[in-house]
Amino acid sequence: MLTSMKNMFKVADLRGKILFTLFMLFLYRLGAHIPVPGINVNALKDLQKQAQQGGVLQYLQLFSGGAITQFAVFALGIMPYITSSIIMQILAVVIPKLEQWQEQGAVGQRKITQWTRYLTIAIAIMQSTGLTVLFHRGGGGFNGGNPTNTDLFGGRYNAGRVLLVVVTLTAGTALIMWMGELITQRGIGNGMSILIFGSVVSRLPANFGAVKAEKGLFVMGIVVAIFSAVLVSIVFMEQGQRRIPVQFPKRVVGRRMTAGQNTYIPLKVNAAGVIPVIFASSVLYLPIILSQVLPVRNPGADGTGGNWAYSVQNFVNTNFVRGTSWVYLLIYGVLTILFTYFYVAIQFDPHKQADNIRKQGGFIPGIRPGPQTERYLGRILNRITLPGALFIAAIAVIPAFILGRLVSGTSGAQLGFFGISILIAVGVALETMKQIDSQLMMRNYEGFLKS
Repeated sequence: MLTSMKNMFKVADLRGKILFTLFMLFLYRLGAHIPVPGINVNALKDLQKQAQQGGVLQYLQLFSGGAITQFAVFALGIMPYITSSIIMQILAVVIPKLEQWQEQGAVGQRKITQWTRYLTIAIAIMQSTGLTVLFHRGGGGFNGGNPTNTDLFGGRYNAGRVLLVVVTLTAGTALIMWMGELITQRGIGNGMSILIFGSVVSRLPANFGAVKAEKGLFVMGIVVAIFSAVLVSIVFMEQGQRRIPVQFPKRVVGRRMTAGQNTYIPLKVNAAGVIPVIFASSVLYLPIILSQVLPVRNPGADGTGGNWAYSVQNFVNTNFVRGTSWVYLLIYGVLTILFTYFYVAIQFDPHKQADNIRKQGGFIPGIRPGPQTERYLGRILNRITLPGALFIAAIAVIPAFILGRLVSGTSGAQLGFFGISILIAVGVALETMKQIDSQLMMRNYEGFLKS
């Protein structure tokens, strides 16, 4: 491990990419602690205390890295971009023009990326406007229906101030999007995944500290043991793959005859990686946000008089914003499985793969080229995708369920999204290490991962 770390910094190009990525992460975390102009600092402290008790704010903290209770420039985090990416991928299935762009290679991808940016800005404007209105009175329903009485705007709530905050938060989202693209182009790993990794990991020390302070070393030891077991299982599953052998016959090129080749198609058990988890989180993110802007009329002392908006918001606050709620866990698990199949279907097309093998003169032993190869690849893909999808859902759901019953109170609320956090962190870390490995192997250095 130490040798591999030394090797990383021996290669000038790789060293530059790693340092650039770390610098972007530093700027991202810095932006998560710079509050937007004109915010009441004392009101922010009250808001942060409320967030420690769980509720909607605790959920939103997961992907903003604590920026939302700072009401920071990067308070919206990466979620607007993820939401727009999901929308674009779904639209590509039903809109022929987008499907054509996907088939045009780099040129089409640039067009899709550009429209994803536009959609991200539009979503950021809507979300920042909603947050501004809600935090005008200390967070509204974000604090489990018990908003703070202090105005975050210090009594200076007007159209000009709202416009300033909306522009600042939207600009922060645009800057995050640009930083992610820069990391992808000039750094190591997928930029957006790296930024999500930074947000998720930044919350783990505080979560473990809360458990130790509230429950003591014994419970802390149990949590660490669960953490280690989840970590090992994720690494084991991430490395698993099914290798489908492919043979290419001898070919005559000019006056030379090239020898036949035996190779394989590697199909990962968890081919979708952490994308389904991120997608499922962003889908649940929307109803949580929308429920807080409904025109709620609270019931009277006798429990009557509440309108439909109150019922909807109460249901969401009770079931969706606690990572230990069985309703949340059930919906989250189902969404994770569905998004796993959806993403794998987008990334690996058996028809195109079979067609490419046929055009190159190759074949899978015992399988005819063409339609039979396509059906065979589709059947194998479905077989290995199911355990991968169930595994991802189990990792996201089971640790949260166990910890929710083991650890209660403030620390329990903070550990509600434990499985999601670890899955994202380990998945992104492994993918990044693989990229570093490939760079080292190209230069005849030993990498981190040994097969």
